[in-house]
This record gives sequence, C-alpha cells and structure tokens, in this order.
Amino acid sequence: MRDAHPRERTVGMAWYASDAEGIGGRLREQPTDFRVEEVETVEAAPADSDVGDYAHLLVRATLHGWDTNDFAARLSDALGMSRERVSWAGTKDKHAVTTQLFSLQGVSADDVPDVNNADVEVVGRLGRALQFGDLAGNEFSIRVRDLACDTETARGRVAAVTDDLTALVDGTGERARVGVPNYFGHQRFGSRRPVTHVVGLHVVRGEWREAVLAYCGDPADTEPEATQDARAIVDEEAASDDPDWQRALDAMPGYLRYERSMLHRLAEGSGETEDVDEDARFRDALEAVPSNLQRLFVNAAQSYVFNRIVSERLERGLPLSHPVEGDVVCFADRSLDEDFAVPDTSREQRVTARRVDIMGKHCARGRAFVTAPLVGTETELGEGEPGDIEREVLAELSLSPADFSLPGAFDSTGTRRAVLVRTRLDATVDDEGATFDFALPKGSYATVVLREYLKTDPLEL
Repeated sequence: MRDAHPRERTVGMAWYASDAEGIGGRLREQPTDFRVEEVETVEAAPADSDVGDYAHLLVRATLHGWDTNDFAARLSDALGMSRERVSWAGTKDKHAVTTQLFSLQGVSADDVPDVNNADVEVVGRLGRALQFGDLAGNEFSIRVRDLACDTETARGRVAAVTDDLTALVDGTGERARVGVPNYFGHQRFGSRRPVTHVVGLHVVRGEWREAVLAYCGDPADTEPEATQDARAIVDEEAASDDPDWQRALDAMPGYLRYERSMLHRLAEGSGETEDVDEDARFRDALEAVPSNLQRLFVNAAQSYVFNRIVSERLERGLPLSHPVEGDVVCFADRSLDEDFAVPDTSREQRVTARRVDIMGKHCARGRAFVTAPLVGTETELGEGEPGDIEREVLAELSLSPADFSLPGAFDSTGTRRAVLVRTRLDATVDDEGATFDFALPKGSYATVVLREYLKTDPLEL
C-alpha cells in the first residue's frame, strides 16, 4: 500500500491499494472528457397515462456542465413549482456530460421547458417520485490529459496498477476485473472545500451553531478571493458578542445561495430576545436549505466514518475481498446484474470462525460482500477485530449509533456498504492521454478507481 495524498487523508482515505506509480494527469479539461450515464432500473408507463394514477412525469436529461441540484432548481423555477417536486436517482457532477432520469410531480409532457445545455426527453409516467438509488449503477468513459510521464511509461504504469488491483479479485471476461477500496470519493465532502462531513459531524453531536459556521465560514485557500473574504466576515461576526448577520449576508456572493439562505435566517432572527434558544435558532438556519442537502450533511459524516473504518482495516492488513471472523457479510441483491450487484442489507450474515471459509467462497463468486457500517440508529457493529475497528473510530469521533436519532431530514437509521468494489475496466493510452471505460454499481465513485491510476492531488480529479 501507499500513503494517499494529504487532501484525501483529511476525508478518511488513507491509502492506495496499489503500490505502483501513477500516471498523473488531469480530469475534466473539458466537460466531454468525463461522461457518465445511468444504468436505469425503473419502468415507466406511457407518457399519456392517466395523471391520477401516474402523477410523476419521467424525463431523461443529458446535461452539459450542470450540477444535478442546480438543474433541478432550474427546472422547478421554469415550471413555477417547488424544487421538492423534482426528484432524481443519483447526484451527478457539474464538470461532465451526464445522462440521468428526473421525475416531475404534476407536470404534463407538453410543459417540459427548454433548458440551455440540456437535452431533455420524455420517457413516460410513474406512480411515485424517483427515489435516491433508483438505478443499477453508472457507466463511465473518462479521458485523462496532461499525463506526468511519456506514453510508454504511462502504459507500463497503467498495466502495473491493473496487476495490483486484479490481485484483489479474480480476473474474468475480456476486460480486466479490478478491485479497489470502496471509499466515498473526495467530492462527497466538497471537492475544493471538503467540509460537508464536518458540518454533519457537528449535526450528529447536536452542535447546531458549529454546523452552520462550518458551512458558512472557515474560508479555504482553494476558493475564489471574494468567497474567502465573505467567509472571513462570517467568522468575524461569529466571534462578536453581538453578531451582525445582515453584514455577513450582504458580503456573501449570490452564487453561494445555500450559505445565503442560512445567513438570511440568522439575520431575520437577530432582533429576537435573548430568551430564544440559540440551538433552535441555528438549527432553523441549517434547515433553510433543501431537505436533500440536510440529509447530505449527515450522509457525509457517515461516509467519513466509513472511510476511516476501511482505512484502518487496510492498515491492519485485514482483507477487503473476503471476510474474517467477526465481519458482517451481506448477500448480493439478486435483482441486479452481476456487474452492478450491491449488498442486500436485509440479508446479512455475521461471520463466525466456523463460517469464514464458506462465506469467503460466496464473496469470491460475487454472491456476497464484506461490509462496514454507514452508522445510524439501527446499526449493529461487528465483532472481533472488525468490530474493534468500528468502535475505536466512533470513539475517536465521540459518536455512537444512538446519536443519529435526529430531527427531520437529519435522522438516519444507517445501513451497510461493501468495503470493496469490483469492475471490468478498459484502459488505453495514446499520445494525447489515457481513456478509462468502466461501470460501477450505484453509490460507488469513479474517482476511487481513477485515483489508483493517477495518484495525484484530488483537485486534479
């Protein structure tokens, strides 16, 4: 194993699984360098179906340079309806060409608006809104430019990384089957300013004031100067005995609309009496953002804990591809194709010494997965050394499963996630760079595959 980049270590990603040198390079020099298309699972009724039975219009959008949340907001504005009536199955990155589904509650096919840099086609109607996870996975075609080495060296390094990663799984089929730690990618936490998990950790600990200030203040040197200046003003006011939240709001650039929403709530409440509970005031400010972002804060905290657990497992030399005594293994979701199978958390098995070998065979055949918790109120931790790791990480962060019993959208019962993700991968290197084609099950990040090949600053990813 190799030490991960320092920026990755701040979000719990401590190691590369491959010891081989990386090729360096940059992603997303242009949006067409990063293409992702959802592997769909939902079946829609015809577009002219009865709206009473099928209240949600299903559309497929190919987006050029659109963040999923921003596109949903643009759609809802154009339709004159609440953003909460727009739903999707997976969040996609802005700096890419992405194809994904959206459901629009109470919208007819004729009302779908034209949106710049988006091709939107009507698929049909659904009797319910799309839910997060209503997809099998994503297919990627990713171009890497400005490699840090010449073409022949890059080819050798790509082959060496692939050899390291195929050692974790059995290679099958025409493409190499590789395995990588199923980390949550750096962008889960904020690519240029990874604080989403920091906000979430404060939320889970009931530190509402600290959560808002972590999100609105605390400037990062990777941000534009105007943004840094505005966040510095937030910090100044937070340190004051009589904070002027209107001043902080006025300083915050318009493109930081979620920060502005929180500060607006605080400014509105500035004239209230001192009897008003401060925790309630800051919680109200945090609830000014959409419910999916509220959930994301807690999800990011869970993701950080998961990354820490996986990293500690690697450091102790525990395998990711097969279980040891004390692990919790989940069987594969039988409804999905082998390449997109994910753990069915309703079918889990605690691994005793007597069953290590048989469960290892199930994992080798792709029928089961070694898992770690995304901690929530219903989480039952592992036993043996895997359980020791989980408990130690939580203790270091002053967390327990019960802490995730939270109000509204912040509440989480938790689930489990595979610690290893497998994929068949094609990699080609030419004089212009390298191209990687692969598919991942839902919830897994393309960057956790690419980071093994590039081994560079995550900002380049």
